[in-house]
Amino acid sequence: MVQIGYTMMTEQAGPRQLVDHVMHAEDVGFDFSVASDHAFPWLRAQGHSPYTWSVLGAAAQATSEIPLMTFVTCPTMRYHPAVVAQKAATLQLLSGGRFRLGLGSGENLNEHIVGDWPPADVRLEMLGEAVEIIRELFRGEHVSRRGGHFTVDSAKLWDLPDEPPPIGIAVSGERSCDLAGRLADVMIAVQPERSLTESFERAGGAGKPRIGQMALCYDTDREAAVRRAHEQFKWFGMGWKVNSELPHPDAFEAATRYVRPEDVTESIPCGDDPEAVVEAVRGFVDAGFTEVALVQIGGNTQHDFLEWAEDKLLPQLHALGGDEAVAA
Repeated sequence: MVQIGYTMMTEQAGPRQLVDHVMHAEDVGFDFSVASDHAFPWLRAQGHSPYTWSVLGAAAQATSEIPLMTFVTCPTMRYHPAVVAQKAATLQLLSGGRFRLGLGSGENLNEHIVGDWPPADVRLEMLGEAVEIIRELFRGEHVSRRGGHFTVDSAKLWDLPDEPPPIGIAVSGERSCDLAGRLADVMIAVQPERSLTESFERAGGAGKPRIGQMALCYDTDREAAVRRAHEQFKWFGMGWKVNSELPHPDAFEAATRYVRPEDVTESIPCGDDPEAVVEAVRGFVDAGFTEVALVQIGGNTQHDFLEWAEDKLLPQLHALGGDEAVAA
């Protein structure tokens, strides 16, 4: 059975609302939750970007069962990897072992605020080195090193959980899949492409969870859903090579000025037909993903979406994949 997650989309709601939303998601039966980690929204229309780690700390105390995860944190620029390790260990303790640390090489949109944005090959090198530092600190070691990108001077975590958080790595191509297969416990992706899961497996990820993410826009008024999806998520289909490079919401606005509402609906289910969402999730299951996190577009629509999901959507989604999804 495929696991279905709920996304705390920090770009479209404030911190108190996000905690309220994930409490509701736990109540209606989502299997896990993830939270984006941004300094900016993608578009001004989204209007938010609170500090994710504070939100997750509050969520850890406000919920009791639903797993939590960063989706994803960049441990190389805004945050030094030693700081990420401390934050993740603390959150694992606060949540009682429910936290997974999702990591990625970042986007210019968020990381440029602390310095120059390096090219993609350098970002992957930095990510690999950061994961090694985090792993060493999770083992309780005193860590001192001068690597190619990071200096650590006698760092140690004094509050460690019995089990460190599993580490997920976001992938988008062969090189990132190779890195994730070697260093990650979990694969993360936003495209339902079997080539990604197969590359991850070949690099050492066989039998490990693979988490996908997809957006939808629930509304009983389909036209209202289409308008909202276009206003807030027209950037979604540009692809990661573009999305990772643009530096500001205004750049995303300019890059998507000619995207039409009908273009958005080609990749984002809009309206209140659960079958459309089921078919989109099926694409991930067929590509070998074992978990899929849903993003409901619209910060003020979450509770209506969650009620609909409990009644109409989750029963169908949980029937997808069967034993094949677990064994994949």
